[in-house]
Amino acid sequence: MQSPDQTIFALSSGRAPSAIAIIRVSGPQTRAAIERLCGKLPSPRLAQFATLRDLDGSAIDESVTLWFPGPHSATGEDVAEFHVHGGRAVIAAMFDALGAIDGLRPAEPGEFTRRAFENGKLDLTEAEGLDDLIHADTDRQRRQALRHLKGLLGAKAETWRQQIIEASALIEAGIDFSDEGDVSEELVEPALKKIAALKSEIEETLNSSAQSERLREGLTVAIAGPPNAGKSTLLNRLARREAAIVSPHAGTTRDVIEVHLDLDGYPVTVIDTAGVRETHDPVEQEGVRRARDRARTSDLVLWLVDANDNDAPPPETEDDHAPVWIVRNKVDLIGSKEADAARAQFDISASRGDGVPELIAALVSYAQDYFGSGEMALVSRARHRTLLRETVEALERAGRSADKGDELLAEELRIAIHSLGRLTGRVDVEDILDVIFREFCIGK
Repeated sequence: MQSPDQTIFALSSGRAPSAIAIIRVSGPQTRAAIERLCGKLPSPRLAQFATLRDLDGSAIDESVTLWFPGPHSATGEDVAEFHVHGGRAVIAAMFDALGAIDGLRPAEPGEFTRRAFENGKLDLTEAEGLDDLIHADTDRQRRQALRHLKGLLGAKAETWRQQIIEASALIEAGIDFSDEGDVSEELVEPALKKIAALKSEIEETLNSSAQSERLREGLTVAIAGPPNAGKSTLLNRLARREAAIVSPHAGTTRDVIEVHLDLDGYPVTVIDTAGVRETHDPVEQEGVRRARDRARTSDLVLWLVDANDNDAPPPETEDDHAPVWIVRNKVDLIGSKEADAARAQFDISASRGDGVPELIAALVSYAQDYFGSGEMALVSRARHRTLLRETVEALERAGRSADKGDELLAEELRIAIHSLGRLTGRVDVEDILDVIFREFCIGK
């Protein structure tokens, strides 16, 4: 990120062309930019219609302009929004006009949100929630992201941090007044009770959020099996569109094809893989290798076989591998047979749709078990889990070190306080800020 003393601008709405485009400006030169383009400064937080002009006085477009003086703005700085027509030429002319003003430059990805974070408008968990909300594909992902955008985890972490600080203050007081008889013991005991209660509460939060990170990434389902079993047809049936090429010739699918689905609000990525068979074609060999790899790393494998083919056993899997469901396709040509009691089995016709609703219902049920109550959980990222686990471990060590000296106990509490501070981004997070904010889109 570049200097916050500079004024930044970017397109903050969707990709052009569009009906309306919103161009956002933030920084100390925002007022000058508005006056240069509009001719005068509008009243704060009131929309004003104006004709925007470039530095030569030529009209650019008619706009609705909004002016938000800092610190009462999204970023905490002076902010302006120009609502113009969303044509590419209009946007390009606006960028040229803004870029010609001294002190203004295009924003980098996530720079608006980073300035909001640095100016105390939101903590790091809220910023991550905003990023998740932007990238949410399903309603359940949206609800989980909105909980984080509201700062629920950050507020909880700050409460824990303050309670640990209070416990630490008791320990520090005991150290400072250790020469006054039993003062130290009287202070340490209530501190240890507070530490034990906090440790249990944070552990409970971690346990209840065990599957919440999965909701962000989604469930991956691989359709695998021998060639010409109807894998691409099933993928198209699930996607309700022609996502993959369907051909009667074996080996048509050479690469991995992914389709993202919303199954009852659960994000599911369905993967169509190359038919698994022995081949001398080097391109098909690579497709088979990729198919095996994706099936191995998926959360669920649909092993699709032709109902007429009794010589296509499912792959042998390791104990920690994803479950394998047998899906017998083309049953409209042969009929169903008794299912293997040891494995989930579905009889379908991917071309006609027979049995597909039952397969989808089973996938939804599997997703419900897989994700659990993830959308209601506080923890949604590995970073959150790691820092909360570090906090719990520090509190646990603090409890064990109570009889080893107050100084050691106080040090463990400082470690716990530091971990929670890193969670909300209030201490020692410079090394991760660039990583987090560069994931945002430009203009946000």
